[in-house]
Amino acid sequence: MILAVDTSGRTASCAVAADGVLLGYRMLYTQRAHSQILLPMAKQLLAETGHSVQDVDVFAAANGPGSYTGLRIGIAAMQALGFAGGKQCAGISSLEGLAWNLCGRSGILCACLAARKDLCYCAFFESDGVKIRRLTEDRILPAEEIAAQIAGYGEQIMVIGDGLAVLRECAPADYLAAPMHLCNQSACGIAMAAMHSEPVSPDALTVSYLQAVKIG
Repeated sequence: MILAVDTSGRTASCAVAADGVLLGYRMLYTQRAHSQILLPMAKQLLAETGHSVQDVDVFAAANGPGSYTGLRIGIAAMQALGFAGGKQCAGISSLEGLAWNLCGRSGILCACLAARKDLCYCAFFESDGVKIRRLTEDRILPAEEIAAQIAGYGEQIMVIGDGLAVLRECAPADYLAAPMHLCNQSACGIAMAAMHSEPVSPDALTVSYLQAVKIG
């Protein structure tokens, strides 16, 4: 059983999954601090699915890129639960989690999150309709460069994440936009990615921050 959380953006979400089945999911677009709502949300979701924290085998969290404060809250919460129960953890890229939201669509996917000004966190993935395969590392790039990479693949690519708004404003390109209900960072994507990753000890769970690249 996996308890997954994503606190990398403005939404806070948690998901419970076991044996390839999503048992419960909750997402809240909130102005409140993630620290106030995350653990109560997760424990309530577990209770509503008929389980407790003790039933969880792996505690998974988005580990970046994204909101520094939000990421630290999610990682710290899953670490604490892992240490308390002697269980393992999984740290999943926020961008990889986004890509797993669209694992049912075959083709190339661009996970894109707004960073600042015209910069976005992004990574490209390929889906066979069942699983996700990473094509590039997570990077922070100008929207124009991301648009050029999208064009370079020579096929229509679906973009997912709030970086869509930045691309539309700074670098219009020929791409498909993920539907609204799949476009936010989601603990469901983190849970699916965790199912295909090797868990680690709680003390190995860390936040991965990306720094801006130098242009020119």
